[in-house]
Formats: sequence, C-alpha cells, structure tokens
Amino acid sequence: MKKIRLKIAGLSYSQTRHGAYALILEEESGNRRLPVIIGTSEAQSIAIQLEGLKPFRPLTHDLFVSMANSFHITVTEVNIVKLEEGIFYSEIICKRELAKIKIDSRTSDAISIALRFNAPIFVTEEIIEKAGILFNEDIGESDTENSEKKQKSDNFEDYSVKELQKIMDEAVEKEDYETASKIRDEIKKRKEK
Repeated sequence: MKKIRLKIAGLSYSQTRHGAYALILEEESGNRRLPVIIGTSEAQSIAIQLEGLKPFRPLTHDLFVSMANSFHITVTEVNIVKLEEGIFYSEIICKRELAKIKIDSRTSDAISIALRFNAPIFVTEEIIEKAGILFNEDIGESDTENSEKKQKSDNFEDYSVKELQKIMDEAVEKEDYETASKIRDEIKKRKEK
C-alpha cells in the first residue's frame, strides 16, 4: 500500500456546513489536495498549534501529549487509512521502547496530535485518488462571473465534464473546497456510468 505524505495547506470556515471547518491537506510532492471537514474545537486546536500559540490551560490534545511524554511514548506518524461515506478514518502510530502501537482516531484529532509531535501525516494512494482534488495553478480568469453562478448551484447535471473541470479548478483556486468536492463527485459519478 503506497503512502503519500501530506502537509497542511490551510484551514477555512465551511461555507455549506454551519459550525464546521475545512482542513485542507496537500501532497508534499504533488498537486492534489484533500479537504477534510472538521468541527470547531478541532479546528481551534489545529489553528492554535499552527500559529504557535500557547493556551492558558492545556487543550485535550495538549493533555494527550503530556500523558504520552510522561510514559515515554512518542507519536511516529499519522495515517489516514479509510474513507467511508464521506468520513475519514485515521490511525496514530505510537512507539514506546520496542513496542509499536496503532490507535484508532478521528482524523482531526490525529492531525492535531501529529502537529504537536512534529509527526508526518500520510494518506493512501487509494484515498487521495478517491477524494483528492487536483490543484491546477494555471487557471484562467475568463468567465469568472459565469462560473461563480454555476458554483452556487448544487445541480451540475447541465454541464459537460470539461465545464465541470473548469468550475472545479476555479473553486479550488478560491479555496471553496466543498464546492470543488461536489463537482469532483459529479465527475466521478459520470465516469462510473
């Protein structure tokens, strides 16, 4: 099973789910991005770590780090191992002396902990192929107003695959990953027919 290393590209407020955030992961050596919808508290925990801030009292993920350090446990990596019905599943790989332990985790928690341990984050090729969005830096700006109208509609059936690809590329450029994900799903649905 080929693993692809990811880095955090950004964190933004979800435009379609109230109280949720989109955590954007991207390949370290590629141009695919993986949007993961996470909750407010997980987004806060990740943002605090990314910004290098120190909360007044330890957050849950900080408590995990303190406990792990107390018992001489290190986190060596985080793996996103499964995608089922739009939900990502992850494992935290820990090491204590010679023992290697896998801990089942929500992806948002696993990533927050990985940040605190400076541990790498990986995803399988299969998952990034299924849920990743190709990021194209050479997107033209023509027809932007027209494509914005198209993006606001969740009904993409009236557009060709080529038009959908262009709309998806523009959505990615604007960091509207949820719209891009919906378009990606529509393109995949058509290709499966």
